[in-house]
Amino acid sequence: MDFIKNNWKGILISLAIAVPSWFLGKLFPIVGGPVIAIIAGMIITIFIKDKTPFATGIKFTSKKVLQWAVILLGFGLDLGVVAKTGAQSLPIICSTIATSLIVAFVMCKLMKIPGNISTLIGVGSSICGGSAIAATAPVIGADDEEVAQSISVIFFFNVLAAIVFPYFGQLVGFSTTSGEAFGIFAGTAVNDTSSVTACASTWDAMWNLGSETLDKAVTVKLTRTLAIIVITFALALYKAAQAKRASTNSATTAPAFSLKKIFPWFILYFIAASLITTLCYKFISNPDVLDFVKQIFKFLKNCSKFFIILAMAAIGFNTNIIKLVKTGGKPLIMGATCWICITIVSLLMQHVMGLW
Repeated sequence: MDFIKNNWKGILISLAIAVPSWFLGKLFPIVGGPVIAIIAGMIITIFIKDKTPFATGIKFTSKKVLQWAVILLGFGLDLGVVAKTGAQSLPIICSTIATSLIVAFVMCKLMKIPGNISTLIGVGSSICGGSAIAATAPVIGADDEEVAQSISVIFFFNVLAAIVFPYFGQLVGFSTTSGEAFGIFAGTAVNDTSSVTACASTWDAMWNLGSETLDKAVTVKLTRTLAIIVITFALALYKAAQAKRASTNSATTAPAFSLKKIFPWFILYFIAASLITTLCYKFISNPDVLDFVKQIFKFLKNCSKFFIILAMAAIGFNTNIIKLVKTGGKPLIMGATCWICITIVSLLMQHVMGLW
């Protein structure tokens, strides 16, 4: 009862923003529900003077619900399919991820951009946009304004990529009789699933390729998603080492260091969900049972998408849009640099591997 009493107002206002954002996201997939929710939250919060009654519910939604979204995301990953068809693109994926993280690190130092924002933009650009930011934010202790700023930067270049890349692909000479090369390019150089889908679908429509490009791009994108596991574990260990040093060097009596408290346990549940999906597809041979299981996984994946929108609504509500605009210049430059470098590296790697 205490939970309901303390949190219902914040959860309710997040739902009030998230539900229409979900439907608007379906009408405008190139923008997507999460971005609509975060912008709507930032606008609505301007007109509410006293946010105290909503504070605990907003915090719960922006933190815990976000973690649940990442866990449910695992039910969309069949590791067997990813391993079989994603191996070809693995060197490109590793190269683009490394490029984005290095660029973000260098620019963080050169331009004195806050570390959390740099990490979120680097990870979001290199792996899978909003989902990667959702997984990383709790691990590094990012606040709602940092998450909102990072999502905004990623969104801008998502939309730009979805619009520009099909024509850019034609310009640089990707094969128009096969969707493989452009599918790999879209899957590695575009960061968010919605924009990958939009970009690949446009290429298919331009050259009458059915869903060939889309199938390839989505599989590559799913392979990239697995990098969430490695990145979050690495960041958790880095944060743990920082906390341990701080507790050792502190002159005052500091709380005992605990890896258990800082470890991203929700990522283990994400892995478990992926393994459940993989085992079901591998061992269930009855077509009717398998179809039923697929429907369950589809439902859970949709729940994941809605939970991300719900969490983004709460994050937007907890964000000062005026401050966001004033401080947004440097992160936008970082996002642009990461995006351009990822695009160049993806093209170079495909050329070196003889795929384009």
